[in-house]
Amino acid sequence: MTAPRTITLSTVDHGNVTVPEPSWCTGHDGQQPGHRVDIVHKGPDIVLGFLGAEVLAAGLAQCPFTTVAGPELGGPTVGVSVYPPGRVLTPVALYDLAATLDTYADRLRALADELTAILAGGEH
Repeated sequence: MTAPRTITLSTVDHGNVTVPEPSWCTGHDGQQPGHRVDIVHKGPDIVLGFLGAEVLAAGLAQCPFTTVAGPELGGPTVGVSVYPPGRVLTPVALYDLAATLDTYADRLRALADELTAILAGGEH
C-alpha cells in the first residue's frame, strides 16, 4: 500500500504544517507563508476562453483548515471553484451552472439569428 502524499507548508501562525495532498492538487509553488486557515489545494482549471479573454474558469479546490459553514465559501470538503462568480460549488450547484450556460448559449444563438436577419435587410 502506498503512503498518502503529503506536503509541508510554512505558516505564520502554526509554523510548518504537514497536510495530506490530494492527487489532483497541482502543488503549492510560489505560495507565500500565510495563516494555516488559508492553505488551499487547487486542481488545474478548465478555462472557457473567447477572443483571447478568459470568460470562466473552474477547478477542484479544498481548504482543509477552514471552518466556514457553507461550501460556497470554500471549505474542508472538496468543491469546484468557479470564477466568476468567485464561489466554490457543490455537484448540484455545478450542474445548475452547466444548465444555465446551456440556456445562455441558446439565447446567444437566438441573438445571432436576429442579427443575421437584421444584416440581411430585415428589421432595423
